[in-house]
Amino acid sequence: MDKKELIEKLEDIEWEDFEVKGAKSEIPKNSWETVSAFSNTAGGWLIFGVKKKGKKYFVLGVENPEKIEQDFIGVLKGEQKFNKRISVKCKKFNFGDKIVLGFYIPVYENKPVFFGTPKNTFIRTGSGDQRATSEEIDAMFREQAFSSRDKGLTKFTFEDLDAKTIRDYRIYMKNFNPDHKYNTFTEKKLLEKLNVIIDGRVSVGGLLFFGKEDDISKVITDFRVDYLEVAGISYSDAPMRYTYRLSEEENLFRFYFSIIERLLKKIDIPFKMTESGFASENQPQVVAIREALVNLLMHSDYFSTLKPRIRVFTDRIEFMNPGALPKDFKVIMKEDFSQPRNPVLARIFRAIKLSENAGSGFDKMFSGWKTQYSKKPVVGGDLDYYKIVFYLDKKIVEKSLETTQKTTQKTTQKILELVRESPMVTRRELASFIGISDEGIKFHIANLKRKGLLKRVGPDKGGCWEVVGDE
Repeated sequence: MDKKELIEKLEDIEWEDFEVKGAKSEIPKNSWETVSAFSNTAGGWLIFGVKKKGKKYFVLGVENPEKIEQDFIGVLKGEQKFNKRISVKCKKFNFGDKIVLGFYIPVYENKPVFFGTPKNTFIRTGSGDQRATSEEIDAMFREQAFSSRDKGLTKFTFEDLDAKTIRDYRIYMKNFNPDHKYNTFTEKKLLEKLNVIIDGRVSVGGLLFFGKEDDISKVITDFRVDYLEVAGISYSDAPMRYTYRLSEEENLFRFYFSIIERLLKKIDIPFKMTESGFASENQPQVVAIREALVNLLMHSDYFSTLKPRIRVFTDRIEFMNPGALPKDFKVIMKEDFSQPRNPVLARIFRAIKLSENAGSGFDKMFSGWKTQYSKKPVVGGDLDYYKIVFYLDKKIVEKSLETTQKTTQKTTQKILELVRESPMVTRRELASFIGISDEGIKFHIANLKRKGLLKRVGPDKGGCWEVVGDE
């Protein structure tokens, strides 16, 4: 940062990567909070000799800049106050006869960075420092084990894995990667090569992919991939909380195929024929959404209290990964950086060509989606998660809304017909007859009652329904 850039920042209102302190004659105590916050978030400049009053900055200058600089850098490079040695870059700026010191605090890879005790862990929110919650601190400690947790060994052995999943995986490999040498191996040797089995025991990643649900739940609390389809652009404008929710599956292999089958029905896939006369299954937008799903399954922090989550709204598809990205997104895109959180899972997916050997897959997501849709995916996140959003085009949204409206109208008409025929019918029986969830039938009945088309006569038990009007 040069003096011009410093002045530009001083003339603005708020900066996430910029903080000023008076520090006229000594280092302010709250400087350590800012050092921790910058180190744990995205780095930033800490300026001594400037005071902020309201929305304006005033240059005060530092009285003894050499001593302040040496004392400050000495604390950061020592090990008495902070749990990490912090490399810092210092610059001096002259404003007439006043000297301002600027210290650049880089983001630290092995977080958390704190002073004294872990409770003194801070993060940057907006233009201020905020004490990290215990959940955020736990997430940072888990990040220190990046690329190692799924290599951990469980008490389970080869015999405990799901035999059908292993067989189906081998069939898939033979069909989509027929030249791979692993096709000639026995089941046990194959799993050893994939690091599913290490020294006779099943790895965490291997259990997630090939294990049985009950066994996985003994290692990963509340194991699931949360998949919802919502008939609206938000929960509030949807006719019901969700129209479809994926039930529990045995393992990640089963989750993958159940979810991809649903997702491919939500995107626009023009018919294209291959040279062999079959419909093409590798169109760029298909590859993009498949990469996003595999990315979620490979990079999620399964030990987090958050769960891998996919939300399909009428205008977008959201993938939320528990656990932060290993590096800033722009760096990942620029360097084609690849560091899977779960290397065992990455190895398993790559062997069946559901993920590339190099790169993170972000380039395929972005370039592939742009071949069919007008808006590129958006990546965001925080210390304990990141999210990728794929936006659908307006024509698809309108078609989806039209379909939803027609489906809703047919459902309400069917409810009224069934109630006329059998006023004593229960909500559960209505849900069964129509083929929707209990939550769905509750929503439609509430909607009909609100419109004055249906009312309940008598108590819930022993009462009956009365049709008051028609749609």
